[in-house]
Amino acid sequence: MKIVVTSIFVQDQDKALEFYTKKLGFVKKEDVPVGEFRWLTLVSPDDLDGTEILLEPNDNPAAKDYQKKIFTDGIPATMFGVEDIYKEYKGLIAKDVRFTMEPTEMGEITMAVFDDTCGNLIQIVQK
Repeated sequence: MKIVVTSIFVQDQDKALEFYTKKLGFVKKEDVPVGEFRWLTLVSPDDLDGTEILLEPNDNPAAKDYQKKIFTDGIPATMFGVEDIYKEYKGLIAKDVRFTMEPTEMGEITMAVFDDTCGNLIQIVQK
């Protein structure tokens, strides 16, 4: 078994698509209408056949509650790996991404956390 798709609940798929592609540099892979929403996935430009991120609408009350609670508690919804966290941090700051935690060394890793403007905190990590 391997992970092929992982989802991130978002408040607005169009807003999330813009943030994740324009600010983070992900590439849209699938965009298929599914009722009032879309099966909208992204991939890393460095791994077009890799794990997809599903920008999943938080239309379900349980999803809204979950998303709100982990955000309020400061828990990141997911984690992305980066080669050079300081370079990524500076690049994202230049794109007006708001960080809630700047790069911080924790043992063998360095991590930072930002707000994706779609209801989530996202952690980036360099090993």
